[in-house]
Amino acid sequence: MYATRALRMMPTRRMMFPIPKEDQSAHTISQRLRKLRSIPAELIPLGVVVGFGVFAATYSSLRKFAVDKNLRLSRQNRKDEPAEHGEGHSEGH
Repeated sequence: MYATRALRMMPTRRMMFPIPKEDQSAHTISQRLRKLRSIPAELIPLGVVVGFGVFAATYSSLRKFAVDKNLRLSRQNRKDEPAEHGEGHSEGH
């Protein structure tokens, strides 16, 4: 009945008065380093622990790939495989 009422788009209060941006918000490296001071002190140990965990997992995985001789990183004996995927599976059935 009143189809145009649904199309009446009014800006919300949030859009009418947007929050002003900070002056020169983190354009250079030195400004980004100054922004680190705004991080709460309680989160710094958490960041260190998470960073160490990511480093240890990466190191452990890369070392496993480099050192383990039993780990297969690529296919082997490809000439023994059938030419198409469907062949060879239905022989015994």
